[in-house]
Amino acid sequence: MCGRFGLFLPAKTIASFFLILNEPEVPPRYNIAPTQPVLAVREDQSGRRGDYLRWGLVPHWARDIKIGAKLSNARAETLHEKPSFRGAYKYRRCLIPAAGFYEWKTEGGRKQPYLIQRDDGLPLAFAGLWESWLSPDQSEIESCTVITTVANRDMEPVHHRMPVILEPDQFARWLAPEPRQPKDLADMLRPLPDRQLVLRPVDPYVNRTGNEGRRCIATVPTPATPDEASVSDSGQMSLFD
Repeated sequence: MCGRFGLFLPAKTIASFFLILNEPEVPPRYNIAPTQPVLAVREDQSGRRGDYLRWGLVPHWARDIKIGAKLSNARAETLHEKPSFRGAYKYRRCLIPAAGFYEWKTEGGRKQPYLIQRDDGLPLAFAGLWESWLSPDQSEIESCTVITTVANRDMEPVHHRMPVILEPDQFARWLAPEPRQPKDLADMLRPLPDRQLVLRPVDPYVNRTGNEGRRCIATVPTPATPDEASVSDSGQMSLFD
């Protein structure tokens, strides 16, 4: 899954990597959560643009915007059959730029956050879907979701799922404004190949959605498990120090 991520890269880097015609303002954000605005890349006949959408897809038929909080992720395996996603999958695809995303693992009796990034330092390009919804006051709200798939070997120690991360040579096919059938894009909805991601433990400060800033990505030592701690305390690990 993908429940939190950060985008703290220069606007020029993002515009160049995604070939965006405009250069949107991209203030550094280290702890983006569902229902917040996120940068999304879309394409039409005039080219690619970066726009801010609400994270958490609100289907056009929804009665309440609150449904979006439950639709921040979409499983790749069922996109073509879920009423919330199948129309967007066919007609409204996007990319969601990120510098890294977070997952949590229970270690030493607590939830330890990990920041996951590309090993080459390039931006991550999450495969996404977007939708337009008309609110009761007739204002238009555009929203999006991040597509997820099974974890690759890099991610397996932390979580069994991960975002679908696309490569630059896949962008044009994913973003093409023409309608697509599920079979046309199924080969893209796979985990990133192994050994392209790096995971590092970061400050639990990021656990709280209201917290922001560089402290969210500060590296911390991995806490010892209870078994490791007891062995270390007894001095029986000195042979391997």
